Amino acid sequence: MKKRLLFASANKHKLSEIRALLDPLDYELLGLHDMAFFDDIPETGATLQENAFLKANFLNQQLGMPCFADDSGLEVEVLGGAPGVHSARYAGEPRSDANNQLKLLRELAGKSNRKACFKTVICFIDEYNATHYFEGRVDGEITAEARGEGGFGYDPVFVPIGYQNTFAELPAEIKNQISHRAQAVQALLKYLQGHQ
Repeated sequence: MKKRLLFASANKHKLSEIRALLDPLDYELLGLHDMAFFDDIPETGATLQENAFLKANFLNQQLGMPCFADDSGLEVEVLGGAPGVHSARYAGEPRSDANNQLKLLRELAGKSNRKACFKTVICFIDEYNATHYFEGRVDGEITAEARGEGGFGYDPVFVPIGYQNTFAELPAEIKNQISHRAQAVQALLKYLQGHQ
């Protein structure tokens, strides 16, 4: 019997990415839709870690099962780390990946320093209500225009160090090995493997 593990997300892209990584382990990964959970979850933290905790803790209190939440952000050096914790709503409401990308590219117009990094923090609350954190980071640069059809968020404008292609142009299996989320998930998986 597989253990049930809730991921605090309704994002199908993220769920399929993480399901693929969790596949060898003895866990059934559920998303918010699987639990028929459609309430808004507070994301009022000032940091990625705070937001990940707020989401995981909220669900753990509501549904009483082991769960994890992630918060990710793109930090651009010349913008002082922006959009950072505000990455998902950078261009305002309603959320739009295309508008967020356009705003970022406008902010960087004419700037030669295009260094950036993606960060993910995962907060996992286990069956004993203990809290664990796992992090991932990938460095790279912002392109001059959006490229590629894959991925989501800022993937079409981010080229990781050591590659010529954006995350949106790279095959999913490569992105799933090197991305910030993949690194954080791998750290979570390593923990889960040791505590099965």
